[in-house]
Amino acid sequence: MPISGIDLSNIDHTVRPQDDLYQHVNGTWLKATEIPDDRPLEGTFTALRDGAEIAVRDIIEEAGSKGDGASGIERKVGDLYNSFMDEATAEAKGMEPIRGRLADVFATTTVAGLVALAGRLFRSDVSGLFYIYPAPDAGSPDRILLYTGQGGLGLPDESYYREEKFAPMVTAYGDHVRTMFTLAGVADPVSSAARVVALETSLASHHWDNVTLRDPQKTYNLKSSEEAATLFPLLDTWFEAAGIDADKRKEIVVSTPDFFSGAARLLDSEPLATWQEWLALRVINAAAPYLSSEFVDANFAFYGTTISGTPRNKDRWKRAVAVVEASLGEAVGQIYVSKHFPETHKARMQTLVANLIEAYRQSITGLAWMGEETKAEALRKLQAFRAKIGYPDQWIDYSAVDVDPEDLLGNVERAHNADVDRHLDEVGKPVDLNKWLMTPQTVNAYYHPMLNEIVFPAAILQPPFFTADADDAVNYGGIGAVIGHEIGHGFDDQGSQFDGGGALRNWWT
Repeated sequence: MPISGIDLSNIDHTVRPQDDLYQHVNGTWLKATEIPDDRPLEGTFTALRDGAEIAVRDIIEEAGSKGDGASGIERKVGDLYNSFMDEATAEAKGMEPIRGRLADVFATTTVAGLVALAGRLFRSDVSGLFYIYPAPDAGSPDRILLYTGQGGLGLPDESYYREEKFAPMVTAYGDHVRTMFTLAGVADPVSSAARVVALETSLASHHWDNVTLRDPQKTYNLKSSEEAATLFPLLDTWFEAAGIDADKRKEIVVSTPDFFSGAARLLDSEPLATWQEWLALRVINAAAPYLSSEFVDANFAFYGTTISGTPRNKDRWKRAVAVVEASLGEAVGQIYVSKHFPETHKARMQTLVANLIEAYRQSITGLAWMGEETKAEALRKLQAFRAKIGYPDQWIDYSAVDVDPEDLLGNVERAHNADVDRHLDEVGKPVDLNKWLMTPQTVNAYYHPMLNEIVFPAAILQPPFFTADADDAVNYGGIGAVIGHEIGHGFDDQGSQFDGGGALRNWWT
């Protein structure tokens, strides 16, 4: 017999629903709930994430406690976690893990040498002038191509450098850069910081704004390697240093071509010493969360508190869990699913998804303002939606990741390097429809326009979003809203520009 599934303890009975339904339903929860000081918000999602985080910690600690009885992957999971939890070793090492790398940066003698070093550092998860990732070709979504686009900024986006309201944030950022340079022993940290902020301001002037970036028609710019090199002549230098073979980059999608030509001009016009300082900051900030407390605290003071408004950093164990999740996520996810996701949940979700798609079908069919040809295309797209529920059918193989319990930063970098190799291996091959962009223990969901798929990891399929034996109304009001939200992305300002096969095509008539 179905249970209610509704938590009545949150209701404020002093407020009549006809007077204020929101306060009636949520009033008691609002009065009793405080935002923890290690995050900027609180709600159902964060509460579920807390639960998933604890479940993952238990899995990790159990794996780490098995000693000689642990499997290979369990030992890696446990050793990676323990390498983060070993605060004493991190304090003793200080900035030693990046000393040699910073020396390499300041030893470069040419711009080409610096770009090549940036390519090698990409392998160690040091962000550079641009990002690189593989994805289905928006023009022909049955194959995987490399995409690249603008980067190089330490603030969230170009508007921070441009808009007057963010001027105090730019000043605070300059102070942050000076602090990080001081900690790392960079010469003349005050002047160096000022030069880096000025350089990033120039870079930001070539960035596209967030509105433009939401337009997939504008960001889909398929180029041959020769065409891309006309925008950024040192692009091949970067690719070769990053170990990306020529056959992987015969064609590449340059999302923001204006940025590449602008950045190339800045590489010619700005002094090499300034670019060295800029790349040094990339190295320091990438490593800061894994170094001694002075680096961790300074990094969080700016990015956690000043930018995000969070008063306190997360407990060390929570940060350790996040590192394991980022590096060996599906290894943990496989255990998480076996412990926390009954197979019956998947069948129940499949029914809910099918019913929500049917509701959309009826809604689209009845739209008076939509032409018949467009309506037929929309219904074909809806029919082609693919739902992934719970967990992938095949798991990532982490055998290439070497983990040393005494080398935290090295562990993070080796895991990233293995991830890069895994992604590069996809380029030029048919799309892997089994691939997930989230782990099963992630409390979230997503829609992928080029795969036309909606994905619901196991961790979101729990109360209050989903209760397998609850009344249907509860599940439609909970996870049903999430399902409807994700389906809706297929028809929003971005998703509506892709057809049912995932191709970027105008099917609206």
